[in-house]
Amino acid sequence: MGDPSLKTLLESLPAFWRECEVDEPWQAGEGNADGPGQTDEWDDPGGRADPGGSQPTGDRRRRGAGLAAPPGHAAFADLVDLAPAAAFIRDRDGRYLWANHAYAHLYGTVPQQLVGRYIEDFDAPAEADRFRALDQQILTRGTPVRHTLRYRRPDGTTGRAVGHRFPVREQSRTCIAGIYVDITDHLRATAQRQEAEENLSALRDHSGLPCALLSASGRVVEASVAAAELFHLGLTDLVGRRAHTLLAPGPGPDLDRLHRRWNSLIARRTRRVETTAVLVDTRGLQRRAEVHLTTIGHSASRARHVWAVITHQSLAHEAHPPLTAAQIRILSLLAQGSSNSDIAASLKLSRQTLDYHLSRLRHLLGAATRPALVARAYVLGILAPHTWPPRSATATHPLSTA
Repeated sequence: MGDPSLKTLLESLPAFWRECEVDEPWQAGEGNADGPGQTDEWDDPGGRADPGGSQPTGDRRRRGAGLAAPPGHAAFADLVDLAPAAAFIRDRDGRYLWANHAYAHLYGTVPQQLVGRYIEDFDAPAEADRFRALDQQILTRGTPVRHTLRYRRPDGTTGRAVGHRFPVREQSRTCIAGIYVDITDHLRATAQRQEAEENLSALRDHSGLPCALLSASGRVVEASVAAAELFHLGLTDLVGRRAHTLLAPGPGPDLDRLHRRWNSLIARRTRRVETTAVLVDTRGLQRRAEVHLTTIGHSASRARHVWAVITHQSLAHEAHPPLTAAQIRILSLLAQGSSNSDIAASLKLSRQTLDYHLSRLRHLLGAATRPALVARAYVLGILAPHTWPPRSATATHPLSTA
């Protein structure tokens, strides 16, 4: 390959993906551009032949190029020959004068098999005609063209490549050179990511579950419509809000436990947490909810985002004074079907003291009878659903009745 051709080829190398008019700024050469199932070929440092049948390392400049690098430019010839961007030079008749390994890999072959042969030997007639038309356009215009093209991969699938095609002078004749980066896998990954995001959005918005994506600092990044309705907020008002403003105020064991588990999630000591919290909406009404917290990704030492999903929630109610441990224990025994005498004996209370607690509970929960007390204890989230024997919704152990 002549010195001017070599420099022109290098100058046209797409340095960044953004130059090639694709969506994300990946740097050229990151990843394998050979497509699925292809493997890289490396030269043996000891001068032995490589797996692709190439010549020893010392003869790298001659191993199928067909064009010798001028003295003093061997390093540049090696760079282009082994660059991950696919490059070629053809004459005006469509005959390959030179190709690097990346270009040969696109056709499942090696450079030696390309040089001296024609476009039609590797591409279907329709594609060969299209490539010849592109070559003729370059020869006519005399200026480089940057574009995206489709080609047939060795496995029969259609590939996409982006790059430049431009005229070069080679041995006193005008030829066509091209240098391209295979973006097939990148485009496929982008499409799969977009599809996954659309599926997640559909699940978030149509499942009916209140859920929100929280940043590590506890701010709502995105949320479902059901979550906005739960707090009687518009969706735009919920997004950007600090999550702690959605929790019932005041210190207590619930908030302390939630903060400890949140810190454990962010520090990646655990990935998933199931807990309960008392939520408050814009009307001031409270409800106890079961919250599932799950971190996203594994790359960083600290989690950047956490998904919060509410699976069960109690009836909304006005804030009431917190119940004592004895009152919660009485409610769990009532739900279990224990009589007043059994409850008094179990808690070592006098009948007068038990009657006082029952009267106090009827007043706090707005229930006139024993069955109404049990029902209110469940719908207000005081007793945990789906458990037997009945226990407090805030119990730290599944068998705890505290």
